[in-house]
Amino acid sequence: MKRKYGVIIATGILWFISVLVPLFLAVLRRMPQRWLATQFLVILLLSIVLCAEWFWLRRAERQQTTAVRGEIEGAGMAALQSLGVPVILTSHSGEIVWCNDMFRSRFVPNRSVLGRSVQDVIHLNLAALGQNRDLLMEHNGLSYRVHAVPSVQNQQEFIAVQFLEITDILRLQNENTNSRPCVMLLVIDSYDDLLQYAKESEKAQVSAEVERVLENFMQGTDGVIRKVENDLFYAVMESRHLHEIMNNRFHVLDEARQIRVNDRMHITFSIGVGDGAASLAESEKFARQSLDMALGRGGDQAAVKTENGFCFFGGASKGVEKKSKTKIRSIALALQELIENSDQVFLMGHRFGDLDSIGSACGLAGAVWLMQKPAYVVVHQQSCLATQLIQRMKQCSDSPCFIEPMDALAQVTENSLLIVVDTHNKDILESLDLYHAARYVVVIDHHRKNVNFIENAVIFHHEPYASSASEMVTEIIQYFRLDTEISAAYADALLAGIMLDTKNFVMRTGVRTFEAAAYLRKIGADTIQVKTLFSNTISAYSMRSQIVSHAELYRNNAISVVKMQGQDMRVIASQAADELLSIQGVEASFVLYLEEHGVSISARSMGNVNVQVIMEQLGGGGHQTMAAAQLPKCTIQEAKEQLLLILEAQEMQKN
Repeated sequence: MKRKYGVIIATGILWFISVLVPLFLAVLRRMPQRWLATQFLVILLLSIVLCAEWFWLRRAERQQTTAVRGEIEGAGMAALQSLGVPVILTSHSGEIVWCNDMFRSRFVPNRSVLGRSVQDVIHLNLAALGQNRDLLMEHNGLSYRVHAVPSVQNQQEFIAVQFLEITDILRLQNENTNSRPCVMLLVIDSYDDLLQYAKESEKAQVSAEVERVLENFMQGTDGVIRKVENDLFYAVMESRHLHEIMNNRFHVLDEARQIRVNDRMHITFSIGVGDGAASLAESEKFARQSLDMALGRGGDQAAVKTENGFCFFGGASKGVEKKSKTKIRSIALALQELIENSDQVFLMGHRFGDLDSIGSACGLAGAVWLMQKPAYVVVHQQSCLATQLIQRMKQCSDSPCFIEPMDALAQVTENSLLIVVDTHNKDILESLDLYHAARYVVVIDHHRKNVNFIENAVIFHHEPYASSASEMVTEIIQYFRLDTEISAAYADALLAGIMLDTKNFVMRTGVRTFEAAAYLRKIGADTIQVKTLFSNTISAYSMRSQIVSHAELYRNNAISVVKMQGQDMRVIASQAADELLSIQGVEASFVLYLEEHGVSISARSMGNVNVQVIMEQLGGGGHQTMAAAQLPKCTIQEAKEQLLLILEAQEMQKN
């Protein structure tokens, strides 16, 4: 090739000389005219020779390039044929036009695949591969990462598909995930109260039985458990064993209930687990958050926090009432200090406020008024369910100031205090904007803890074993340093809230519930006046009777579907749900009724069924014996079907 280029260069030099010399001589006028024609013919001949040599040189280069390319393609195809990775070449329509030996041996031994569709041979979706992403597939117990590269040859589109085996990689990833350590915290609920009057021998016996149950619980897990305090245990196990325990729904909770103190009180556990954390420190953090959630939901359950949220197991027992009031005293003193340091106090409950929400807000507003601080009860009066109480309070000489949420939002300042009562869920606050605008927030609630709780509260007073928010407020105001007691009207409001949530002292009542009621009666609460707050019209009573009469029984559950609509349907539905519990054999009741934007469900139980867990699966929440849910953009028949599916799943879990 170099010699050919040399010939072209020599010819070009001769051509240049043959052109330059005549021009030079012509300029000097020393060349005869007859020689010019001869010289022109020489130049033309040299030009033809030069062009011919250049043409043949380029042709030789193309031939050599084609030969080399053919050799390379032949070598490449041979290499692909013997490559240790399965490779196929398909047309745009998905037909296999070529495959190497590894593909044949792995996927279609002793079979012809040329001309057949990829979907028919290995069930591979080429359309998904065409989106510039890899796919995972399994074949004959092996895992592959499938990668496709499209190309165009001779105006035809082809797709080269490569199958990279990653079985060992996935196995190592799964092993790494399953062997990741998880931290578990186990607490005996109300340990001090349970063993307060027990003998030392009984305490030792209970401790030994608890440790035996936990040792049996840890058997086969290759984990470790250590006793940190009398009522606190710390355990670490691998994630694979935790998932087995979750599949068994934490049977240790049922085994713990078999342990009795004085042959009458059962031992219950609250368990917090951190799963899927990047480190042990993060897993412990998750475990503590889970334990707080389990305790906030009443105990006797396990809460597992992962990267995707919380999972709950158990929760069948009622919350154990704590007898010590030391915590309440400290909370009351801290709350009074916050009130005194604020310029104004806003008291707010949940949407569609009931007697407990409005009553606890009014009772606390009466105490704030005695501290010479402006107090405002924030309520949307058009949708409130306690209008009789509000009208009664407005007739009093020392009535609290009821204010709409928009007016409160315009009035809030940097030094304002917001007290949220009867809820800790941000989603159902009377005004979410007011919550965001307030710098200082206090929460007083008795509902079992929800995932979407208020996190930035200065004081988070949460007691799921309490009967009502009104009971909690009554206990707090007893420890306020006030010159006088709140007036009888405020005491009536608090007593009405307690009577509503306890169903006239029948449901979820403890010693402290009657102590709070006795205190309110002492300072002037009138039970007759409170009873009038629960009175209904004749039309409301008739609608409630129809709801009860149209109820259906489903496995100890009473379900009533309400197709009629009314202004007070929310109150009537909850009253009907309460009344359905009086039917023999009914353990839980559900009333479904239509609202403007969908369907609402009011759920009640006698305690054996945790309706809070059921309503949480429908996007709602509440308490173990009283809960509700709202299903937007849903028909009443669809809501009933969803409820029946959940009840059916719970029955299967029991069996």
